[in-house]
Order: sequence, then C-alpha cells, then structure tokens
Amino acid sequence: MKRWKKLSLILLLLLVLSQIPFACRRYKLGKLHGAIQQINSQRSPKQISDYTEYTGVMHVHSSLGGHSTGRFEDIIAAAQSNGLDFVIMTEHPSNNVDTARMTLSGEHGGVMFVNGNEVSTVNGDRLLLLPGDWRASAAGSQSTSEVLANQHSDRFSFVAYPGEFKSWEQTGYSGIEVYNVYTNARNINPLMMFFDAVWSYRTYPDLLFANFYRRPAESLKLWDEQIKSKNERLVATAGNDSHANVGLSLNDSTGKTLLGIKLDPYERSFRLVRLHVLISPLPNTDPISPERVADKWDFLTSIAAGHCFIGFDIFGDTSGFSFTAEDQDEKKIMGDEIKLEDQVRLAVSVPVPARVLLLKDGERIHEVNGVNQLDFVAKEKGSYRVEVYLPQLGKPVGEQPWIISNPIYVR
Repeated sequence: MKRWKKLSLILLLLLVLSQIPFACRRYKLGKLHGAIQQINSQRSPKQISDYTEYTGVMHVHSSLGGHSTGRFEDIIAAAQSNGLDFVIMTEHPSNNVDTARMTLSGEHGGVMFVNGNEVSTVNGDRLLLLPGDWRASAAGSQSTSEVLANQHSDRFSFVAYPGEFKSWEQTGYSGIEVYNVYTNARNINPLMMFFDAVWSYRTYPDLLFANFYRRPAESLKLWDEQIKSKNERLVATAGNDSHANVGLSLNDSTGKTLLGIKLDPYERSFRLVRLHVLISPLPNTDPISPERVADKWDFLTSIAAGHCFIGFDIFGDTSGFSFTAEDQDEKKIMGDEIKLEDQVRLAVSVPVPARVLLLKDGERIHEVNGVNQLDFVAKEKGSYRVEVYLPQLGKPVGEQPWIISNPIYVR
C-alpha cells in the first residue's frame, strides 16, 4: 500500500476515534431528555397558600443596546411560546436616547415586561437598574457609590457579574445575580462545542446547555459572605443575559436573514433558567388577574423582598417549590425574617423526589435524598437557604443545582 494511502487511513481512523466521546455525549443527552420527560410527568407541586407564583426571565437585551439584533416581536413571541408571565428587560444605556423608555414595558401579548437598564460604572462594576430611566446614561461617568446613592426610592439595583464586582463595601443594592448564562458559557471549549453541535444540535439543541452548566460556586460564596458580613438581606437572582447574537447568517440589505443558524435564539434562552416570583394578593383583588400581573412596582417589590427562587427549568419544571418558616405566631416565606423565640420550623416542598440541601450562612447543615419534603427545626440564628438536586438525571447534570432558593432569615 502506498504511503499516502496509509497516512490517509491513519488520519481517517484518528478522526473516527476522536468522535467517540461526542457520540457518547449525544447518547447521554438522549437519556437526559427521557429523564426530564419522566420528571415532568411525575410532578406534584404544592403552592404556598395566599401567594401566586409567576414565572419569567431577567436580564434580556434587544437591538437597542448595541450588542444584539433582537426584535421586540421575537422577544414577545419567545415569551409566549415559553408560557412566561414576565420578562425583565435590561437595555444598555445610550448617551442619545433613553433605552429604558424605548424598550418593552407593560403588557404585550399577555406577558408583563419591565423596562430596566444594565450599566457599567467608572469602577468597572456592572449593575442592573429596575426600572430603568434616563439616569442610566450618566452611570458610565459615575462611581458605583454615586450610582447607588442616586437611585432614590423608586428604583432597585442588583449586582451583575459578581465575579468582576469590586465595590463590595458599598450598600444600597437589593441583590446579586448569582447565576448568569453568559458567564457560565465563557468556560465552553469552542472545539468541544463545535463537535457537540455537529452530533446533537439537530436533535437536542436546548440540552447542549447541559454540557457546560455548572453550579455558580464562587458567586454563591460571595452572596453568602455578603449576607453574613453585612447582616442584611440580599436577594439572589439569575440572568439569562439573552442577546440572540450568537451564530452565523447571510442577510440582504434590509437585514432579512437569507441563510443562517442562531445558537441562542430568545425562545431557547428563555428555557434555560427562570426566576419564580411569589406575590401575595392585594385586598379585594383576584391574585391572578391581568391587572395584578401588570402592577410593575408591586412585582419588583416582591423580587427585592426575596420572595423568589431560581429554577433551572430546562431540566424539569420547578414551579410549585416552596420554602417556609413557622413558629407559634406566624408563617414566613423566602426573603422574610422571623424571630427566634424558642425554635423555628423550616419546611421545604419539592415537586418531585429530589436531593434537598439545607444551608445555614452558606454551610451545609442538613441533607436528605429522594424526598418531596424536608422538615427541620432551627434553634440558631442565621441565614437559611435551600439547594435542590436531581440525581436521577445522571452525571454531570444531577450534580448541579436544579433549584436555588432565597434565604429565610432567623433573627
């Protein structure tokens, strides 16, 4: 056999062998898909009485911000197809126009939109301002302390990209974006993702997320440390950081796509991680009325109060999760404070059997596996929160959080 033929055969063999791991990963994605379907069919959610749960996404950009070509119509359609109750827009500011005023706000297509901004200060810190307004354009020339001091009582601030945030000595922000899809995706090996896409994109495009999703350990640690050191309540949120700007396309002069592939369309991005918000009913008001959902200020107040949890719904619908605290006199939910007189009963309810971890001040203190319910008597003061895992999904997904709750503060 000629030398060039031998070399060709060797190269071909090496190519075939190099694809075995990706074929195995596609097989695992198929098993994961089946396991997720089974989990969703087994759900037995338990709603917290007197509260209505609303599901949506936070940290979304359109073409107004300069880093996306996303249209309002695409965002509305994606929210509708995912059955979302709300979408929180976080447009990048502009010196010439008020992007928060120009973006989606109020009810569109049965979905509530909140108009916000993502700003970067002279310190290099980034904040999400909700709702946003014309003041966001000045943030780029202000320090973090100035931005926080100027927000007044009509706006909430959340730390974005906590791994890059420097001004932890500051106060005035309501919470921390402990998980961000883009931050997680920066750890992707491009070559690995390319071959994963070749093998699995057509069949399991959404579940490619499973190949790089990891627990945001460093951000969770920072969040726990800030709560403990400042002895104040801080809300954990998740950011989809949706731009719909990853892919390749061929467009005509009007911008119409003639040929292309988009790896992060809004419809897919909105499936990965969601914020579940619990809202108590107003007097003489139907808690599920459209008027109630459209009450932007009341809705943002509930998020800022920590009445919410993070759900990685791509791996199973997390709706119906609850975490409460109760003593002889009162019952509280995530984000609330409760006084420690003698002891406080903590209760966790999960829609499907799961591994449930209870943490105090960031340290694991109790764990149960394969249960829908966890009950624990708290006899010490501290910040108590919950992480839920689904081992039945297999590795590596079963080793990553499915639900991250906000804390209950036992004082």
